[in-house]
Amino acid sequence: MISLLKNLHGWLGLVVLPWIILMGLTGLYLNHADLVYKYLPKPGYDEARFDQWPDPTPLNRAEAQAVASSAFPGQKLIPLSQNTYHGRDVIEFEAETGRAIIAVKTGHYWVKTRYTRKTYDPKGRLLDTKIYWDSLFRTLHARGWATGWLGTWLADLTAGAMVLFGLTGIILFVASRRGGKGGGKGGGKAALGGRLEVARSNIPRPKRIKLKS
Repeated sequence: MISLLKNLHGWLGLVVLPWIILMGLTGLYLNHADLVYKYLPKPGYDEARFDQWPDPTPLNRAEAQAVASSAFPGQKLIPLSQNTYHGRDVIEFEAETGRAIIAVKTGHYWVKTRYTRKTYDPKGRLLDTKIYWDSLFRTLHARGWATGWLGTWLADLTAGAMVLFGLTGIILFVASRRGGKGGGKGGGKAALGGRLEVARSNIPRPKRIKLKS
């Protein structure tokens, strides 16, 4: 039985180790976001450079929709009311997996998904990538995975495995402590792996034989 628990404990530890590390890191972020955020990469692109762009490309709604279609190929686009974004007049389209936001005056555009925002120039060249760390870490902590197609099953299975890992660890610890203390009469033999310890004083010494000269 103990041997079975040791094997189960070892395999559980191996399987859940990546998620134990993940839960620890994401939990640290959720409790101390400002501390962790200092060590995460941050976007450094200044969008004021849009105004000094050498070849701006003003766009109408039809042209903006073509840009959004290239950002989300094959996805249905829902036009949103014309709005402002980062202080600029924009045209927005919502797709199945994100949103395209096109700056009307310069042709620059942003592609936003659940965890990222990418900035492009009018020719479609990537200028900057921002990661929404808070959304990413909260999802990883709650689901154990970045996508939602598994629901919370992966996190639930990991939680169950961690509970079982802890219980088997407690049982093995208690069993080892009892074995070390002898567990009552005959415990000394168990502690020595079944070998009987014999005191030297119990061994009869051989008699000396005197030879006649």
